[in-house]
Amino acid sequence: MSLSIRLVRLSVLATGLYGPAVVSLSAQQPVTRAQAAAAALARGARAAFGRADTVAAGGVLRGARAYPNPSFAATYTKDAPRYHYIADLLLDLPWLRSVRIGAAAAARDATGFGFAFERAAIRFDVDTTYTRALAAAAHARLSRRNARDADSLLTMARLRREVGDVSELDVRLAEVNAGQLENVAVDDSLAALDGLLAVQLAIGLPAETASITLADSLVPPPDLAPAPAGEPLRVAAATAALRSEDRSLALALRSVIPAPSLQLGVERGDPADPAQGVLPTVGLALALPLFNRNGGEIGQARAARDRAQANLDLTRRESAADVARARRSFTAALARLERDRRLLASADRVAAMSLQAYAEGAIPLANVLEAQRNAREALGRYIDDVAATNDAAGVVRLVTASAGEP
Repeated sequence: MSLSIRLVRLSVLATGLYGPAVVSLSAQQPVTRAQAAAAALARGARAAFGRADTVAAGGVLRGARAYPNPSFAATYTKDAPRYHYIADLLLDLPWLRSVRIGAAAAARDATGFGFAFERAAIRFDVDTTYTRALAAAAHARLSRRNARDADSLLTMARLRREVGDVSELDVRLAEVNAGQLENVAVDDSLAALDGLLAVQLAIGLPAETASITLADSLVPPPDLAPAPAGEPLRVAAATAALRSEDRSLALALRSVIPAPSLQLGVERGDPADPAQGVLPTVGLALALPLFNRNGGEIGQARAARDRAQANLDLTRRESAADVARARRSFTAALARLERDRRLLASADRVAAMSLQAYAEGAIPLANVLEAQRNAREALGRYIDDVAATNDAAGVVRLVTASAGEP
């Protein structure tokens, strides 16, 4: 295939940006973007921490729902009756039990929302890492193709020198251009390998050598779906945390007089009246708030509630600002990508026309090299902007993620 045909096809190749990654070994396993995110969620330490926190919050809720265990005491006295057996049961009053369970349930919800946001953040990190690896692979393929085209141009210059059409200067320029593009190709190939190993590291695989390939392609993202109806996960977590602190404050206020305990028992062993048998006993133990009226716990609970309220207000403002900023960035990225398409088509046409003109002896080699450099830069910029647009779409998905989404 001639060099001019290759240059004309650059814009066609750019619209379907580049499937598997640059490094391809027979033992490598293709991995899609969705598979990479699933592997990171299953193997990653961040997801493991979140699962552990969620289980711990569920354990706290189970503990809040549990009824207090009774205590049993057996005593002996010399006075009659001598044997005493008493069971003490702390009464779990409904107005204390309800707020205690409510506080634990809200805390569990806050932890669950936080874990959901962490999962969304993990998917975003893997998604951007995958996108960068695809972009690096696309740059590597472009650099290798540029190096091959530079070799073809050098061959053309040498042939024309032999027939006396060009001077030694054109050949030297072509040699310098070919050497520079070969160095760029080597650097970009190493960068592509580093990007692939970064994906392996993100999904929990060893990153010493390449063991996967990237199965997805680097293409512009589709337009964003409408914003979810629910609250963003960060706001939902802050709301649940405030609800938990509200119930904790209510529990502290209602615990000024601690719950009473019911005592049930029997007595026996009166030597003066052996036939008396077993005597039942009933009692009620009340705590008297003379020295401690729970003021310290109430103060701490009120301060925690106020802090949770301030955090919710701040989170709502920051979340709204993040959503607006992310959508603006995505809109700007789409517009920049559309301009890149037009510039790329023009730069490719100029490169093809200049190469044809050089083959006919109409322009010097320096003009061809400049046109090719512009075409390379336009395609490289297009690759980078496709990746940036995908990242911008990922940011929007992250900041608008709401409860109920997978």
